[in-house]
Amino acid sequence: MGNKADIISMVIGADPVVQMVLVLLLLMSVLCWTIILLKARLFRKASAANDEFDCFFSEAASLAQVESRARRMKNSPMAQVFLCAYADYQNLQADVKIDNVRLVRQAWMDVLTRSLEKAVKLEIQDMETAIPLLATTGNSAPFIGLFGTVWGIMSSFQNIGLQGSASLATVAPGISEALVATAAGLAAAIPAVIAFNMFMSSIASMEKDLNAFGVDFINIVERELVKRETVHRGSSGMMHGMR
Repeated sequence: MGNKADIISMVIGADPVVQMVLVLLLLMSVLCWTIILLKARLFRKASAANDEFDCFFSEAASLAQVESRARRMKNSPMAQVFLCAYADYQNLQADVKIDNVRLVRQAWMDVLTRSLEKAVKLEIQDMETAIPLLATTGNSAPFIGLFGTVWGIMSSFQNIGLQGSASLATVAPGISEALVATAAGLAAAIPAVIAFNMFMSSIASMEKDLNAFGVDFINIVERELVKRETVHRGSSGMMHGMR
């Protein structure tokens, strides 16, 4: 309790500029911890939902069945990527029926690949929201704290000059008050840097999973198109045979 009281008394007795620096660092720390807690919860839900959806996708009998499940999984980025790509897939099917033309299989693949790439980028951007603030805090907080410390030491030396005494009893209180700003800067920066690195690692891993899922989706669609082409060729051959 004594140490806490000493720190509080040092903050109260610090130079006004140092106090402003401490208030700024406190606000930055509160903001960072809010982001950390919210993002940790979001990443945990997204990871669990992705695992659930990926398991269902691999066992589903049809893409339509997967769509029905994906619409109920708002927390899964993988489900949202599927819905975006599947919507374009359905649009292609509708366009082909309306125009009564056959699209080259590679054209289907190109359209769906671009759709998947766009959907993955949007989901990753959404996951990255507010995370750059952690990097900003990690980079700037130590320097803000250092500024407060330098300012406080400057004020202490001015007081020493006015009092005409350079004893330890005269110098120590002012320097101690100034060093609190450096400690506060490090206290704000260290959790922010650690959380930023962890979140960016999780995002990179999730992006790999989404891209891998996109490849699986493309493979399934391509197999369906190959089956259609085989059926179409078979029916065409039968028609020629009847002639």
